[in-house]
Amino acid sequence: MKVLDAEFTKGFIRMANDGWEQGWHERNGGNLSYRMKSVEVELVKEDFKAGDWQDIGTTVPGLAGEFFLVTGSGKFFRNVIIKPEDSLCIVEIDEKGEKYRIVWGLVNGGRPTSELPSHLMNHEVKKRLTDGRYRVIYHAHTTNTIALTFVLPLTDEAFTRELWEMATECPVVFPDGIGVVPWMVPGGREIAVETSKLMEKYDVAIWAHHGMFAAGEDFDLTFGLLHTVEKAAEILVKMLSMTGQKRQTITPDDFRHLAKDFNVTLPEKFLYEK
Repeated sequence: MKVLDAEFTKGFIRMANDGWEQGWHERNGGNLSYRMKSVEVELVKEDFKAGDWQDIGTTVPGLAGEFFLVTGSGKFFRNVIIKPEDSLCIVEIDEKGEKYRIVWGLVNGGRPTSELPSHLMNHEVKKRLTDGRYRVIYHAHTTNTIALTFVLPLTDEAFTRELWEMATECPVVFPDGIGVVPWMVPGGREIAVETSKLMEKYDVAIWAHHGMFAAGEDFDLTFGLLHTVEKAAEILVKMLSMTGQKRQTITPDDFRHLAKDFNVTLPEKFLYEK
């Protein structure tokens, strides 16, 4: 089977286009990666043509031998749906988790996303913590979330609590909370390390003044998670634009009752009294 005919590729393309239509991917902003299942690799491997091995820029031994469908560096999300073979590639990780090679895609040249170290280190963490269930890592330049990084304290507690209060579904959709990375230069190992540390605890990490990373089992759940966080951020931005102080909100005890009824665990560190 051709890569472009596979269901996982179609799901990947749809998610990329959904993000573009949300306005989260100006120019070449944002990136997406998917850890392929072995059956999917077998399904499309006749379409592969291996290139040269390249250094990843970090080491991910837990992903040795894995294959990933990823967006390309400098490629525009708006073009993924019309030129996927130019915008995307499949990469194979070597037996030590130190190098990658392109086996499909980027037909007009190029390389995988510059955020590849962050994606792979996050994938390695989530693969280990979820027994392989998590397969998607998504990075988007979510407008309202970025705006909040200029006005809220850059702490996990502040962002989690404020966004939980914006919509009742939020603590149900991301009960573990949200992590925050202070501003760092993107694309290198340092920010990848800091993000992967947060992924040990959370499924969402915010990069200050830059955007958001989300991890999940499949395209729908991962997109839905990031979409929910960004919508909560939009509500908070609108609320702060109307008034600097809430007249009423969801209280810590309200959250505890919600957690009981929806059978989720909410860390007490986020249920502090203001």
